[in-house]
Amino acid sequence: MKTKALSRSAAPIALAATLLAAFLVLLSPVSASAHDALVSSSPAADESVDVVPATLTLTFSAKLISGEGSTEVVVTDPDGNQVTDGAATVDGAIVTQPLKGSGPAGAYHVIWKVVSSDGHPTSGEYFFAVNVGDAATTDEPTAAPTTAAPTAEQTAAPEVTSAPSTDADDSAGASAAIWIVSIVAVLVVAGVVVWIVMSRRRGTTATDSDPSSER
Repeated sequence: MKTKALSRSAAPIALAATLLAAFLVLLSPVSASAHDALVSSSPAADESVDVVPATLTLTFSAKLISGEGSTEVVVTDPDGNQVTDGAATVDGAIVTQPLKGSGPAGAYHVIWKVVSSDGHPTSGEYFFAVNVGDAATTDEPTAAPTTAAPTAEQTAAPEVTSAPSTDADDSAGASAAIWIVSIVAVLVVAGVVVWIVMSRRRGTTATDSDPSSER
């Protein structure tokens, strides 16, 4: 009879352990995938533009946390000189960084750091190319100034295109790995619980079937 009482008292403990494991499985992927990722930029990664644009924009997967020192964008020209003009501004999920709008032709390096909606900082970098740069003004003749209106190609803003984001791929891979580990952990816990319950039930059956020594 004492064995039956022990088996019944172990059942709530086993149920609580199973529910706790299931809660950890559901919570882990959510926390792992909460970091916001860069989904697009203008200029985009590896994009080629004629001249340095007036602004650089970064679009993320969710609304960012703004505040002093939370968002930083650094853009340098091929010579290593910064072309940023003032501080970056945050509007929801979009970061806008003013640029000086001039610089030599070559590869430009963009480094960014933001604070995700979950409160964790995240950062990244990429390159874009300037084909003409300052040479567009220095090579033109200066004797006869022109009054012609700028063409549509000169005034049009760079098209926002999707930028490859290694952070998004890393987050997806980490989330999948946590799912697998969590499921295996739940299966192990469930197996241990079932084994304990079945062992105690077999012990109870054997105790009940043995004849009393007093009889």
